[in-house]
Amino acid sequence: MTLADLEAALIAAFSRCDNSFCPLSEEQKQIMLQVAQELIEQKSLTENKSNNPLDELSPEQRQSFWQYIQVQEQQNRSWKAQLLNDWLQARDSGEMQFIRKSYGFAWLNRIKPGHIAKYAEEVLKLKIGDRLEVSNALWEWVQETGPCSREWFACTVVEVDETSCVIRFSNGSEYQIQGVYSWNRYNWRWGE
Repeated sequence: MTLADLEAALIAAFSRCDNSFCPLSEEQKQIMLQVAQELIEQKSLTENKSNNPLDELSPEQRQSFWQYIQVQEQQNRSWKAQLLNDWLQARDSGEMQFIRKSYGFAWLNRIKPGHIAKYAEEVLKLKIGDRLEVSNALWEWVQETGPCSREWFACTVVEVDETSCVIRFSNGSEYQIQGVYSWNRYNWRWGE
């Protein structure tokens, strides 16, 4: 709705008030028109801001933010609830303190799951030296209810390309993970 549409609606409402023998004073009408204009301007400013609040962070801040989300999710906690609890109880949020100081609650409240998903792919790109844990399901037939259960092994990324990576285990053996970002994503996770 534009300012002109809102003004037309208000003028029609003013006319109905007059016809219902409940007229508004000129001062009341002006106040309502001013409020309408302020609302339209505020909406315009909000729409001109980035739709994704994470666009406002630097790449380093996004990386820290993503790592924070991962840690919270690994502990089965809501990252947003954890941050809000820290703020409400005046606890230091560690590396996430910059969000409270620089961006605030309104910024945090704008973040939706789709915003995070946009950057998930960016920060999920592996680099040489990254520590991972990989599942034995990469090289064994593992069923959720079968005799072989899923186990996790620590390793380090030693080679990366667009669709696969080579990892090295502590015993020196190496393994290539095909489809590392797509169909095999389920079989690895970030290491400690």
